[in-house]
This record gives sequence, structure tokens and C-alpha cells, in this order.
Amino acid sequence: MFGKVKKVFFTGVFGILYISFIAQLVYVLGFVDGVEEQMMAMAALSVEWLVLIAARYLSKRSSSSNASFSGNNYRRR
Repeated sequence: MFGKVKKVFFTGVFGILYISFIAQLVYVLGFVDGVEEQMMAMAALSVEWLVLIAARYLSKRSSSSNASFSGNNYRRR
């Protein structure tokens, strides 16, 4: 039960973060004046994008490692 709630929660959170990233990109390209300010904003967005990808990767890796050690693979003595 908790696994399904966690999966839906993290999928929703990452969806919101992706939408936020697209909105920030549109804002930077459309409303920021000056090439230098646009480049600085794009650099900040690229760092944010890398953090988002890393968080998604670590989230999936964590959930897959928890599933493989769920208790069915314990050693018998």
C-alpha cells in the first residue's frame, strides 16, 4: 500500500517540477531582457535540470533496490 502511495506521490512531484522547469524556460526566453541575463538564467536552469535528473535517477534506483531486498530473498540457516 505504501509503495503505491509513494509511487503516485513522487510521480506527481516530478511532474510538477517538469512543468515548473518548462514555465521557467518560457519565461527566460520570452521575458528576460539582455543576452547576458538570459545566459545566466539558462545556466541556472541547466543546473536545476541536472539536479532534477539526478533526483529522478536516485529515486528510481532507491525504489528498485528496496524491491529486490523485500524479504523474499533472505538466507535460510
